[in-house]
Amino acid sequence: MDLFFTYLKAFAVGGLLCALGQLLIDYTRLTPARILTAYVVAGVVLGALGLYQPLADWAGAGATVPLTGFGNNLAKGVKQAIADQGLLGAFTGGFSSAAGGICAAMFFGLLVSLLFRPNDKNKK
Repeated sequence: MDLFFTYLKAFAVGGLLCALGQLLIDYTRLTPARILTAYVVAGVVLGALGLYQPLADWAGAGATVPLTGFGNNLAKGVKQAIADQGLLGAFTGGFSSAAGGICAAMFFGLLVSLLFRPNDKNKK
């Protein structure tokens, strides 16, 4: 039964984050790129203030997988690198903490670009 509630919490939190993004797309003039950037920045700010980690601990993948989780990961990496390396860590910590996710995104983006060719939808 614990596993069911774990999935339910992840689904609820991830779903709420996605629903909020959809509402922003539907009812504001914000572009999707600005909304995605706002999600990352919100994750960084909430992570830096120590407010995002309790949500991530409670919701699991529902909070760590969306872009807000990526922002939180950047903030955690910077905090840790500053503690270890001082001021230099402010510039390197985000890259080292998010390197796996960035590398995976680049690899799979390349793989998809090699497997599929886009077509012009206006072409007849």
